[in-house]
Amino acid sequence: MTEPASEQPYFDPTSRATPAIAVRDLRKVYGSKAAVDGLTFDVPRGCFFGFLGPNGAGKTTTIKMLMGLSTPTSGSIEILGLPMPERALEIKSRLGLVPDESLLFDHLTGQEFVEFVGRMYGLDRSLARQRAKELMELFELDTAQRKLIGEYSKGMRKRVAMAASLIHRPQLFLMDEPFEGVDAVGARLMKDLLLDQVRQGATVFLTSHVLEVVERLCDRVAIIHQGKLVVNETMAELRSGAESLEDIFVRVVGVERGNENLTWL
Repeated sequence: MTEPASEQPYFDPTSRATPAIAVRDLRKVYGSKAAVDGLTFDVPRGCFFGFLGPNGAGKTTTIKMLMGLSTPTSGSIEILGLPMPERALEIKSRLGLVPDESLLFDHLTGQEFVEFVGRMYGLDRSLARQRAKELMELFELDTAQRKLIGEYSKGMRKRVAMAASLIHRPQLFLMDEPFEGVDAVGARLMKDLLLDQVRQGATVFLTSHVLEVVERLCDRVAIIHQGKLVVNETMAELRSGAESLEDIFVRVVGVERGNENLTWL
């Protein structure tokens, strides 16, 4: 198995003074309902940041605004020191994206898609092809090189989306449920790669329903509920008490079950 090209990502040491993500009073309203309601938080550079919440809390809406796929109703977003959406093209050139719904081209092979993404990020044809081949081998997708993405399983689609997110060595990863549907071997590989990127100075912004994964990977965790921020602490701060991350999550989002039981169950 070959490794992807060893070029180091570019990080301006002076940029450390600004957060990777700075969100201020962010709101997104649909009709009369605020899906995101006044979020304010920072994501430090070089951080593995977990963004959690129950279904319908506003996680995917938030990440779509960070990706530039949805326009905020009000508030501001700065990514890598640049305003979104005013500098959207420049910002997007520095992002690695793994959306919840893998927006892949079903009529391309995995390698063709990864190479296409590399070209979109400005890599020349030979380098994009080389990196795509190496990434397909790394993610153990080279055995399916003639298979179209439309024939991929959900886990294979997540792997190829992850490969595409890495090809241009981004400074910031935005990942919505990246491990969903991925087997244990693939998930371990993806986690190790992301941890290595953080060690090299990149930032990862992750949403996941698997709290054990978040607890193991993340330096800092934010929890939102009904569009509002209810927790924003480091993992060290959260671990200082007797509660697990699951205990804290259940407590702050108010979904404790009562003592009622179904008599027939």
